[in-house]
Amino acid sequence: MTTQPTSLPELWMAGPLAPDLIAQIETRYRVHRGWTIDDPAAYLREHGAAIRGIATSGRFGATRERMAQLPALEAIISYGVGYDPIDIDAAKALGLQVSNTPGVLDDCVADTALALMLAVSRRICEADRFVRSGAWPTTGFGLGQRMSGKRCGIVGLGNIGLQIARRAEGFGMQVAYHNRRARPDAPAHYRYVADLVTLARESDYLVLVVPGGAATRHMIDAEVLAALGQQAYIINVARGTVVDETALVEALQAGRIAGAGLDVFEHEPQVPEALFAMDNVVLLPHIASGTHETRQAMADLFLANLDGWFDERRLVTPVF
Repeated sequence: MTTQPTSLPELWMAGPLAPDLIAQIETRYRVHRGWTIDDPAAYLREHGAAIRGIATSGRFGATRERMAQLPALEAIISYGVGYDPIDIDAAKALGLQVSNTPGVLDDCVADTALALMLAVSRRICEADRFVRSGAWPTTGFGLGQRMSGKRCGIVGLGNIGLQIARRAEGFGMQVAYHNRRARPDAPAHYRYVADLVTLARESDYLVLVVPGGAATRHMIDAEVLAALGQQAYIINVARGTVVDETALVEALQAGRIAGAGLDVFEHEPQVPEALFAMDNVVLLPHIASGTHETRQAMADLFLANLDGWFDERRLVTPVF
């Protein structure tokens, strides 16, 4: 932990953020690096009363137990759009402020979704491995599936979902979507489908963009996958918990769906080994927002929320 004046606001940092971002935070806050502490409970019994904020991310979150150990806690500032690892009910009950970094990563996540759609149906990664193996001079490579003109079903037509839909239209795709309710400001030609199984049955690509958490856990189950069918693909740039991963592996092994493009996993960074051998699956290490431009914008918004609260008692992007 960097030595700093004790007059600075004190933060508990739940896990490592980007080194440059940590360096900026430590110029104006006293940071307790939680992931480096062997016995956090004992440490917080001694130091917790002075800590006013939690700096975290969509990966590390904040538990009810941790909040309870910080009696002076005022705000939880999170790096990332997803906040399901933060116990929001506990934060509300304790009167805490919570922020995330929405909006700034929409374009890059949407780009990644389209990249996965193309990669899995046109067999891009498989073809790359084929060339690198030296097989091309002696044998031909098989055919893929065309994406242009197909049906794109979007589960979660939020800001990212809208960006995916607009990109899909550039490929001449028909767009339909499923939300808890129809989005009144959605383009009229985006067809709302109230039943998820029906949307799966009527999609060639089912793209997942819903938040994580209990309300969406395993919403993509064996029934939805069966409805998707043997010629269709599932694309997940949402949260791994949205998909029943066991059911997904079984559907892929049995050929009940054509393939999958996955940026997230239910128990990441652990990935089911059965997926490694499947050529009709493209696997990414949760990098949908992983560009220099987006990560800088996320860092800027994170700092704006952090400074906004401790300087002005105001969050730029509050979660509630």
